[in-house]
Formats: sequence, structure tokens, C-alpha cells
Amino acid sequence: MLTAHELFGFMSPDLSHQILDVTYVDNREVYRAALNSVAQSKHVRPLFLERQPRKERHKAMAATLARPMMEEASSGLLRGWLVRHQSAVLVDFLNALGIAHKDGVVEDLPPSMEDAKLASAVDALLAKHSQEVVVVYLHAFNSMNGAAWQNLQTLLENDARLQFKH
Repeated sequence: MLTAHELFGFMSPDLSHQILDVTYVDNREVYRAALNSVAQSKHVRPLFLERQPRKERHKAMAATLARPMMEEASSGLLRGWLVRHQSAVLVDFLNALGIAHKDGVVEDLPPSMEDAKLASAVDALLAKHSQEVVVVYLHAFNSMNGAAWQNLQTLLENDARLQFKH
């Protein structure tokens, strides 16, 4: 199971920049928290990072966010990005599974999911959305909620479509 910081380590530089860039634009509080965490881990002031061109800054931030000590900041960024910018992925997945939600946010997940229903939902996501976004979402879904489904973990480990491309 990949954690948030590991996801930043495996995702493409384009996707990490996209996540940071849209967060910079429309979720300043989460962006500021991540920037401050990165600056603290690098033993620099946030202003030092802010003065860098955004693309260069985001490249350095993504590399730092891939470290284990950055799990909290990485998790906050991924959650915010998924809920605000990938809600269609969340909604499609939960609808395919028959799980009640409000705009992709769930109060109570079932402790398990039928194999066939899960496989069908994953197939539908991959047919409709970017493969890398689906991979990030499914890993985040499985690691960031209390009901880590073993069959989803098995899919993530064994299905070639759910692997990061490098």
C-alpha cells in the first residue's frame, strides 16, 4: 500500500506539478501549509521558496514531498486535490460500487467490497479517466481510509494497469 509521500515519489513530474499548481491557485491554505513544511524540512524560510519560479519551486517541493517525514503535508495536498479537482473520479468510483456519498465524500465505507463489483468499478474508471490519476486515486483511497480492502490492495499490486509508468 503506497502512502501519500510514496505517491509523490512515483507520480510523473507533470502530475505533481499539476497538483501543486492547482492547489496554489485555489487552495492557498493547503498550499501554504505544504510550502511551510517543505521549507522547514529544507531549513530555509518559505520566502526563499516563494522567490523561485513556480515550476522550479514545484519540482523541488515534489521531491521533498516524496520523503517519509512529509506524509502529513503530502496527504493534505492529495486529499485537497482529489476532492476539489478529481471529484468526477471519486463520484464515478463510489457510484459504480453503490456507496452513498456527497460529492465523492463518504461518511462510512463498507468493511469489504465484492470482487466483481470492484473490478467493474476499476475498469470503468480506467476507461473514462487518466490512468495515472486513477492509480493515484485508488492508492490514496486504499491507504487514507479506515477500510483498506484486501481485494483492492491485491488489484493495486497485481494489475499492470494500476502500476506507475516510468
